[in-house]
Amino acid sequence: MSTRVLVPSGVLGLGFDSDALRRGIAWRPDIICIDGGSTDSGPHYLGSGTSKYSRDATRAEWAALLAARAEAGVPLVLGSAGTSGTDATVEWMFAITDEIAREKGWRLRVATLSSSQPAARVAAAIGRGRVAPLAPRIGPDLSAADLHACANIVALAGAEQIGAAIRTGADVVIAGRTTDTALISALPIMNGDDAGAAWHGAKIAECGALCSTRPLSGVVGVVFDEHACTVEAFAEGARCTPETVAAHMLYENSDPFVLHEPGGHLDASRAHYEAADNRRVRITGSQWVAARSYRVKLEGARLAGYQTTILALVRSERYVRNIRTWLARLESFVKREIASRTGLVEGPDGYGIEFRAIGVDAALGLLETKPSNPSEVGVLVIVTAKSQARATDIARLVNPFLLHFPLTEDEELPTFAFPYSPAETERGPLYEFCLNHVMEIDDPMDAFGLEVRDVGDGQTR
Repeated sequence: MSTRVLVPSGVLGLGFDSDALRRGIAWRPDIICIDGGSTDSGPHYLGSGTSKYSRDATRAEWAALLAARAEAGVPLVLGSAGTSGTDATVEWMFAITDEIAREKGWRLRVATLSSSQPAARVAAAIGRGRVAPLAPRIGPDLSAADLHACANIVALAGAEQIGAAIRTGADVVIAGRTTDTALISALPIMNGDDAGAAWHGAKIAECGALCSTRPLSGVVGVVFDEHACTVEAFAEGARCTPETVAAHMLYENSDPFVLHEPGGHLDASRAHYEAADNRRVRITGSQWVAARSYRVKLEGARLAGYQTTILALVRSERYVRNIRTWLARLESFVKREIASRTGLVEGPDGYGIEFRAIGVDAALGLLETKPSNPSEVGVLVIVTAKSQARATDIARLVNPFLLHFPLTEDEELPTFAFPYSPAETERGPLYEFCLNHVMEIDDPMDAFGLEVRDVGDGQTR
């Protein structure tokens, strides 16, 4: 048989073309799938168990997709709910779903898939030799203390867990952390479509219309069958071409021909991309290679301290021209002052401080190769310490010197500018990733929980 999967956008909260979504619903999909998360914006969202995206934007888009689901009469599946896919963000999306259902007079059956991992479970797996690091391996072996220091640990679900949620007959599936492709591949695999095509088509469609000539339009659809898959975009003027589709195998992938998933890997080395017409592409020749064991990727984040920042604007031509010299001199001076006034020294038990020259080399630092001749420079100071109070106190110590420190000892004190008052901004807790591992499990559901609940107080579904 064939399976039609509609993907409204690369991620919930990013937006999509409403007209394209209407065309997608008219296309009569069998399921609607959308990703809800990423690690692109760093470890904070996993560590804090919060969403990177606006609640209002998320709610508005989710309401539109729930209405589309009702019109199409098919399941709606969300993966990596609330950015990080923790149990807390799954419940956050569940609450939003309930709000919308009550507002619209719906009654919906919702399956929630939990991906959060107790530290004790992972520690036990380590003891049995069932946890291994992914390349590149950095740092010492994991210990039980490392795991218990994690604010949150999640395992990435695959097609098997999403399939289990779909089989409950739920109207809506809200999943914790998943691989980007698991949502899209699950139903085609359940329906007996070609597994290689299912995983390959899922990889191409995972970011919505990024595989098309109008990447910001969002909405794409994939038809899977027993031999291949066909990808198309639904926005006005958007086209999928062999080039735009093939290029997506390079996206966020260390090998353009191999894609690793919990139960095996996709081998796209023999894939063929052919234009079905001027806007659709058919992919054949992909192969799914099953693994001998079932392994899920683990992501974990732990508290690394607290941060306070301070920003000054330097516009004096002489200081801008000599900004690196000035910053080196300022940094040395400030560290001596911190040591003499607080007794703290730079390091894990004391504090950390960074000076970044925005407009010069703030992104790359010493790796910067492009010449820069700015008329002004933003000097950003980032202070990290074990407590927020300590980080802020150090930033306040830096404050007057950032404003008035001279380039040389024999000149008048300069005056620079702070763009706001107070100059210090408390950023709160700082998290760091501490797990880049895989865990072997006997059954795909061993590390995941599945619950089905009704939401809303209406009669219609």
